[in-house]
Amino acid sequence: MDVYGALADPVRRSLLRALTTGPRRVVDLADGLPISRPAVSKHLRLLAETGLVEAEDRGRERHYALRPAALQPVAGLLAHLTAPSLLTTNALDALDTEVRRVARDRRTTPTDRQETA
Repeated sequence: MDVYGALADPVRRSLLRALTTGPRRVVDLADGLPISRPAVSKHLRLLAETGLVEAEDRGRERHYALRPAALQPVAGLLAHLTAPSLLTTNALDALDTEVRRVARDRRTTPTDRQETA
């Protein structure tokens, strides 16, 4: 599964949001979710496989932490999709000015036919 597939599930997105405050234990992440702790562990394993989280064993407990760098492809896609259009107001104004200038130059410059007549 890729990063986009991992983000498609609302439970996994909820887990990622919870990890933005720092590393958390599975039991803490499962608290308040409408699914079992083993189901939370499966979601966390998927997130780890895609590189979105990393797990660290501390004694008998496993702590998960968010890996923000793994979200760069998503951030890049969103930046591209939300970037201002190339046809901004300034660009359209500049194009309008250039079209008017070219039209004016054509009216004031004699054509080949007028010069030979």
